[in-house]
Amino acid sequence: MNFEHTEDRRMLADTLNRFVAKEYGFETRDKISKSALGYSPERWQQFAEIGVIGALFDETDGGFGGAGFDLAVVFEALGRGLVIEPFLGALLAGSAIADAGSDAQKKRVGEIIAGARIAAFAHSEPEGRYELCHVLTRAKRTNDGWVLDGAKAVVQHGEQADFFVVSARTAGAVNDEAGISLFVVPADTPGVAVRGYPNIDGGRAAELTLAGAILPVQALLGAEGQSHATLERSIGRGILALCAEAVGAMDAAKEATLDYLRTRRQFGVPIGSFQALQHRMVDLHLEIEQSRSAVINAAGALDGQRVAREKALSAAKFTIGRSGALVAEECIQMHGGIGMTWELPLAHYAKRLVMINHQLGDEDHHLERYIALGRT
Repeated sequence: MNFEHTEDRRMLADTLNRFVAKEYGFETRDKISKSALGYSPERWQQFAEIGVIGALFDETDGGFGGAGFDLAVVFEALGRGLVIEPFLGALLAGSAIADAGSDAQKKRVGEIIAGARIAAFAHSEPEGRYELCHVLTRAKRTNDGWVLDGAKAVVQHGEQADFFVVSARTAGAVNDEAGISLFVVPADTPGVAVRGYPNIDGGRAAELTLAGAILPVQALLGAEGQSHATLERSIGRGILALCAEAVGAMDAAKEATLDYLRTRRQFGVPIGSFQALQHRMVDLHLEIEQSRSAVINAAGALDGQRVAREKALSAAKFTIGRSGALVAEECIQMHGGIGMTWELPLAHYAKRLVMINHQLGDEDHHLERYIALGRT
């Protein structure tokens, strides 16, 4: 398999990295993260105009990418800049619609790509931990459509979303694969309540409550009770995106630490000349390269056979969780006390790396999942 990026992907990476470096410096990012919206509509529109959102989707859905390596290129650059715009929600919700939606529903993917609509993915529940099949939210069929009741937790950019892709159970027990359905739920639907709050690593999330939310028949996404495969594929794309984002963040943290070791002086010499610190930096470099290899493997397997795909994704998420925590801790320690200050970007990279580990399954969950998949 050829792991070299195509010319189009290299151009996309160069364009995105230049844009982030010029227009998304740390001060700008810090201001955006503290804002009431938790993202910048202006920056979101600029990302759409240079084709970044379109790179997440296939040509048949109005994009110009959509492959595993396209996702990796985009999210690695976003991770280097600590970008907090709603890319993950756009990817998760848009992928589910592209995978199972009707022609009318797929028009929403075009709106996402154009930056005209904010989409949020609402699947995780307060008691669900990371289990894909744990769905307590219920959808009941009526003469005119559907009624949804339940609660969803930590919905990224939920306050600002124009619509949600929501999982709900139409049949079966709580942890059954069969019986899970997906619905497109406009944010202004009666019975939908959103309670927002700031994230520790920047931006905002929300708790979503559905209390007798009435939806038309056409809100159902795909076949009733058969959305497990769509959920798995969509979340798999999100896992790859998070892993690539973590690689970008680790690279940035490592470079900042190297720069500090070269400039901080002790006993009349740069502390980077101390052999013990050099050994620690070499260990970090090896961890990051191992993580990068895991992301490349997952990107290559994304469109392949299910078990191989899911094993590669879980292996990458496990590796990222372990390496991300190590990189965050080591970089802060080598900076000394200054590494914990709010004004230094490094502290924010560290927080983001820790939080990535907990999104869409932490390292313990994915290690168990990898072992279970090996038995199939």
